[in-house]
Amino acid sequence: MTTPVTPAGMPQADQPPFAQPAPQHSAPAPRKSRLGAAVIGGAAVTALLGGAVGGAVGYTVASNNSSSTAATASVAAGSVGANLATTTGNSVVDLAAAVQPAVVQLDVTGADGSGTGSGFVISPDGYIVTNNHVAGPAGADGSIDVTFADGKTATGKLVGASPDYDLAVVKVDRTGLQTVPMGVSNDLKVGQSVIAIGSPLGLQGTVTTGIVSALDRPVTAGEGQGDTSFINAIQTDAAINPGNSGGPLINSAGEVIGVNSAIASMGAAAGQQAGSIGLGFAIPIDTVKRVSNELIKNGSASTPVIGVQLDTGYTGEGAKVGQVTSGGAAEAAGMQSGDVITKIDGKKVADSTALVVAIRSHAPGDTITLTVVRDGDQVVKLPLTLKSAPKS
Repeated sequence: MTTPVTPAGMPQADQPPFAQPAPQHSAPAPRKSRLGAAVIGGAAVTALLGGAVGGAVGYTVASNNSSSTAATASVAAGSVGANLATTTGNSVVDLAAAVQPAVVQLDVTGADGSGTGSGFVISPDGYIVTNNHVAGPAGADGSIDVTFADGKTATGKLVGASPDYDLAVVKVDRTGLQTVPMGVSNDLKVGQSVIAIGSPLGLQGTVTTGIVSALDRPVTAGEGQGDTSFINAIQTDAAINPGNSGGPLINSAGEVIGVNSAIASMGAAAGQQAGSIGLGFAIPIDTVKRVSNELIKNGSASTPVIGVQLDTGYTGEGAKVGQVTSGGAAEAAGMQSGDVITKIDGKKVADSTALVVAIRSHAPGDTITLTVVRDGDQVVKLPLTLKSAPKS
């Protein structure tokens, strides 16, 4: 059973309609939870916060261009992202031992409840990357307790958070910390092996292995249009569960290539949290690097926009433009009301959510090319320079 999509007039193209959260479930005491989940084809995609903080998001998987999930190119043994199966010895053991000291557990308390998530250290002076739905609920008055792999603890401070990307940065007052290197995600291949590390169900230091099972999977998150994340996700079958949120997905070189953020599950009975069925979703590290750098520098992160509103009544393939925003990038590029956007940089756009996810994988100032169908049959290519969404 699929949760119905809620019409909302003509929303901004950077926030199209999203599925309503399914009935909320409470986590086991003493932690409070209001973990929403949109049911898609019998499975629910949920945030990975253990004992989720009240107001945590619900996730839904959008339509996707199947060609983006079919790549199977090989990677040379020993290179970044090489398949673990091609290595010898205790490679997973060695990688886990090397990376675990930089992975932390976050116990977050806010006005609406408390919960446990994961994160990883990106600088020796105490900057930690995690999810917005993990650290964001602490707000200005809540608390973030950080536990390191060696058992030491520290008080964390929320540096900045981006609901648009479901990312946050936390700072602890410590120096000389071990960090985990950031890799790249734009050259990932379906089938290469990955390792997830975090605190599922509060079990700190849990290590699981799997593969990249799909790429460019559009995933949306949020309980309202003002608090919706759009993720051009890495899909993995590495076992990840509530509490893994914000933890690293690493390659065989020990580099982070994604931030674990959501799972698909078959749902759960009232009073229980859903578990993994081998469909997990991670935010690509190329996006994480840009957003986290902006959060550290400015306390907030920019979001690219094209400046149109979408026709929510359109049911065909692609995303139909309802209105073009005056003064926006789309107007400057010559886009017209009624245009149907079918491709971005030559890649197929299945629907409005896939369009927004593809746009948000870029940064303001980037130039993209949109392919549109005009008046039912005319195909037009429009080069467009992305602008930044106004600060709310």
